[in-house]
Amino acid sequence: MKTFESLFKELSEKAQTRPAGSLTVGELDKGTHFIGKKIVEEAGETWIAAEYEGAERTAEEMSQLIYHLQVMMIDRGITLEDIYKNL
Repeated sequence: MKTFESLFKELSEKAQTRPAGSLTVGELDKGTHFIGKKIVEEAGETWIAAEYEGAERTAEEMSQLIYHLQVMMIDRGITLEDIYKNL
């Protein structure tokens, strides 16, 4: 099972090694604006799922939101420590 930390490590490695066909690399290449739109999209889908689709679907949408947030962290050079000191 992945954790917040292990996902961030995996995505950071993909950003450095740039494997062919990686959706993470593709998203990073599209830039901050694209990543931001994905965050907004997933946040909305999380809200809708919470309102109407139950816990399992909400958790799925939340996991996608976390993924895109972490891609934005990597894009902007924000570390886990930067996030943790602001929690």
